[in-house]
Amino acid sequence: MGSAAIVVMGVAGSGKTSVGERLAARLEVPFRDSDEFHPAANIAKMSAGIPLDDEDRWPWLDAIGAALHDAGPDGIVIACSALKRIYRERIAKAADRPVRFVFLDGSVATLRQRIGARRGHFMPPSLLDSQLATLERPAADEPAVTVSVEPALEQVVETAISRLGF
Repeated sequence: MGSAAIVVMGVAGSGKTSVGERLAARLEVPFRDSDEFHPAANIAKMSAGIPLDDEDRWPWLDAIGAALHDAGPDGIVIACSALKRIYRERIAKAADRPVRFVFLDGSVATLRQRIGARRGHFMPPSLLDSQLATLERPAADEPAVTVSVEPALEQVVETAISRLGF
């Protein structure tokens, strides 16, 4: 299918990686997780339960945008929290191409349950409240679709594909 520059976004526990991997497979494009773009200092802060500030995030967001740009015409799917509008705008500017966002929306109870079940991830459950406080849901004028994460994974992916128009 190709030519898709898509960021699967949402707070911790929303299923960004799982949905992103499946979405990329369905669209036949590569998948990357934004965690791999974090410098070591950011991972150390988050591992210690310290939220990142915007100065920590700018180089990370620019690197994600560069990966979207470098994917070329075939496209790519990247999982990234992209919690604030300014972050989404920064990613799109660095990508220098149209970027679509898939916002994974779920209840706090679902998110807490999912985070509690994860093993070996550097993001502690305590940072969910910080992420929810930071989250700016995509506005109607943004290139984003919203998908509930309450259904089964395959249904979430199907809904995303449908809302993206693929």
